[in-house]
Amino acid sequence: MAEAASVYVAFVRDLNTIKAGGFQSAEEIQAELRKGASYDAAQMSRGMIAYGAILALQSPEYLAGVRQFGSDPVQRQEMVRRIIADPAYAATLPGADAAVGLMVQTLIRDIDALTMIADGVEADAYTIQERNDPRRRWATQAVADRNGRLQTAKDLSVPRMPSAEESARLLAAAHSGSGLVSERAQRGAPYTPATVNALAIAALAALGAAGEDARANTDALTTESNNEFCLTMSKLMLYQCLAAAKPNYEDIFCTGRHIVRDLAQCTSQFAGPRPTAVPTVTVVSDPNSGTQPTG
Repeated sequence: MAEAASVYVAFVRDLNTIKAGGFQSAEEIQAELRKGASYDAAQMSRGMIAYGAILALQSPEYLAGVRQFGSDPVQRQEMVRRIIADPAYAATLPGADAAVGLMVQTLIRDIDALTMIADGVEADAYTIQERNDPRRRWATQAVADRNGRLQTAKDLSVPRMPSAEESARLLAAAHSGSGLVSERAQRGAPYTPATVNALAIAALAALGAAGEDARANTDALTTESNNEFCLTMSKLMLYQCLAAAKPNYEDIFCTGRHIVRDLAQCTSQFAGPRPTAVPTVTVVSDPNSGTQPTG
């Protein structure tokens, strides 16, 4: 699970390095395009769900809610059986709203960052066409080797190698229940199918049933058709966009719309509606009126 999650996390980090506009050459555009095309849709979908599960394990409320019913060995095995038979059972356990809220609140940072980059890239595709923009001269020229760069995008659409460093960090966070989350939130049902699968993996982990000897169970839960379909369609739309694009500025648009924005939208579809933030209460001391809690 940590290796699968590392693929998603590392790819999002790569996309966050894409320039939000201001491209200075056609090759610069192609470099960003190649960076963004280098992923496999099915692997990225699995990684997103695995990452969601590790985020859910950062919720002490959910861990306590699961484990209180699994203290007895017989009952624990029954819970494992029920989760495997119906992953939605994991979403009914106490603390699920806190786990999903925490999961989604963390993913929102990625969604918002990617959306901001996509806005900048797409805007630059229009700005660069303006007559007073000195880049217009090369931006309006035809893309070099259009068929070759489309084939390159297809050739790069293969599974990525997991990041050893990222895998180790995520595995440590899964075991410790800390290290990934900066703020808490809550999100009530209904949950998206992919989120339910992430909860189910987290619940199995909390019950000690998500290790290497249980990969058949956890691997099955990382496959979710809606999530994978979104990313697969994004790939197809990228290929269609590149096949139709002729001047260089259209490749800028393809990069912003069908790489950066689409990943933000697929992550948003996985996460579902935004959660309600849990306010932090700070205690301050007033020598005249005593100690008062403030929001």
